Amino acid sequence: MIRVLLVDDQPLIRSGFRALLDVEDDIEVVAEAADGERGVALAREHLPDIALVDIRMPVLDGIEATRRIAADPALASVRVVILTNYGLDEHVFHALRAGAAGFLVKDVQPEDFLHGVRVAARGDALLAPSITRRLIDRFVAHPPADTTGAGLAELTNREREAVVLVAQGLSNDEVAERMVISPLTAKTHVNRAMTKLRARDRAQLVVLAYESGLVIPRHRRPER
Repeated sequence: MIRVLLVDDQPLIRSGFRALLDVEDDIEVVAEAADGERGVALAREHLPDIALVDIRMPVLDGIEATRRIAADPALASVRVVILTNYGLDEHVFHALRAGAAGFLVKDVQPEDFLHGVRVAARGDALLAPSITRRLIDRFVAHPPADTTGAGLAELTNREREAVVLVAQGLSNDEVAERMVISPLTAKTHVNRAMTKLRARDRAQLVVLAYESGLVIPRHRRPER
């Protein structure tokens, strides 16, 4: 059973998502909140698998709520999925950096919404290759100020290779094909890299890959 927390200040939005989720045999909505502060408190109380969190909310916005959940060791199993009306905007980018596992646009088709919840519950990031490319474009336009490479020294060569491929938007199966290894081995490399870099999930791993300087967007690579 996938346990879901809904955090959105619009009652109609919450009721709509709840109606979709409640009819699924493998999904249960355990609580609802109308602001980020209450959402964080309910996350600590119920320990849901997934927290669906709106960005713009009173009292505490979704970015800070995500940051607090991600920073709490007791909530390490809670995956935050950002709900947005605007696609990959500046707020979503900051939420991903804060520790969100991915995001869903509110006008997504019902079947895609349910699929997204299940994908996040499996531990996969809700970042399609097209979204990863837009993340890369964001780094090209506004490179991070600090690229210290903290934690990179702990990675093996194969783990580094796997991280680079993940940062390009490849799935575990595609990483395995590119590295000529089994999907299970590819997943092991990715998981170990996440642990060493202290990334909660693949979404944050992509962000860290660029912030650390392990991957440099092609637009920024110096010409020879």
